[in-house]
Amino acid sequence: MTTDYTKKELLYDGNEKQIYATEDPDKVILRYKDVTTAYSNIKRARFKGIGAYNNKISALLFTLLAQEGVENHFIDLVSEREQLCRKIQWINLEVVVHNWFAGTLARRLDIAEGVKCPNVIVDFRYNTDELDNPLINDDQAVALGLASYDELKVIDRMARETNRILLQRFAQVGINLIDFKMEFGRTSDGRIIVSDEISPDRCRLWDAATGKKLDKDRFRQDLGNIVDGYKEVYDRLSKE
Repeated sequence: MTTDYTKKELLYDGNEKQIYATEDPDKVILRYKDVTTAYSNIKRARFKGIGAYNNKISALLFTLLAQEGVENHFIDLVSEREQLCRKIQWINLEVVVHNWFAGTLARRLDIAEGVKCPNVIVDFRYNTDELDNPLINDDQAVALGLASYDELKVIDRMARETNRILLQRFAQVGINLIDFKMEFGRTSDGRIIVSDEISPDRCRLWDAATGKKLDKDRFRQDLGNIVDGYKEVYDRLSKE
């Protein structure tokens, strides 16, 4: 955990996170709020401690990805709810990786939730709440100026490699990685790296033995014990 950087001006104040400048123009401090949202911010609530778990889980998983050669923005933890990250130019795409049919994918294709996908499915979405994050294809992403064709190939490859690594890690602790959302950014020299967070707020995580949901679906579906689910994910990942 580093204490070498301090928060300067607020650069971004989002639904669930804030980004602060530091004395280094290439580094920022990302602060997780105790807030979770769903359905394009239609549903929103505060849960004490949820920000700390999202921060710590993301730190563990970003560290793992870096060790496996997947470059990302995470540098170090700063506090229970803050982490030091590389400053990036945000790419306005939401990349969703599916290993099982669940949520909107299951409803859109009329397939029962919990059926395993025969192949990995990678969806691109235009990341804008006003349009409810619509699905887009490569041509549409290029037409909107979100990324080039070459960059989209890099993003797809990094998403699939991230999925391979995370599937294996979660399986080691008895959790099925059903699906997850990713975001990407460009470094100052134009490299594509993984950004945002990887946490139960962005992943569907089901206990491999019981099917118990340990993720934001506990909030979406009013299942209760939301923070306890996040804590269980952190405890499993941090103890093995």
